Amino acid sequence: LLVSLIGPPILFVIAYSFSANVRTLSLSLDLRLLTAMQAWRVVGAMFLVLMSFGFLPGTFAWPAGIGDLIVGAYAPFVVLAILRRPPGWHKHVVLLNVLGLLDFVGAVGGGVLSGSSPIGILRGEVTTDMMQELPLSMIPTFAVPCWIVLHIISLIKLRHAQTVVEEAAA
Repeated sequence: LLVSLIGPPILFVIAYSFSANVRTLSLSLDLRLLTAMQAWRVVGAMFLVLMSFGFLPGTFAWPAGIGDLIVGAYAPFVVLAILRRPPGWHKHVVLLNVLGLLDFVGAVGGGVLSGSSPIGILRGEVTTDMMQELPLSMIPTFAVPCWIVLHIISLIKLRHAQTVVEEAAA
């Protein structure tokens, strides 16, 4: 599971580092779209619903669900900041991306520690095992790695734009 989660972002970083085409494509993506894609994270509220029905443990559902709701709800406001470009707008983009990545750390950590594997030290009567079965297995194996890559690209675009501005000012 962890390989499917961190493998794609690692492969992206390697491809970005060694391929001019990947760098060009990544930097050509619209930051507004990359940010708006994070709004879909509000669907993480389903973890809280599944917990309320006794299908997922709170040790996973609370951090994953609340974290996703915060990131998903904040994303449209960050898109507006990108559009309006008030002073410090880029700090909102950084904050959204850092919060999004931290949410994944908490969700994945809670999920692994609440599972039935040997490291499931938070495991109770209800585990996160259903996250390893379709359709929910698509979240940690596909959606989360994609969102991580979107966060990485957003942060790279911000850094690249800042470097271009600094070079132009010099």
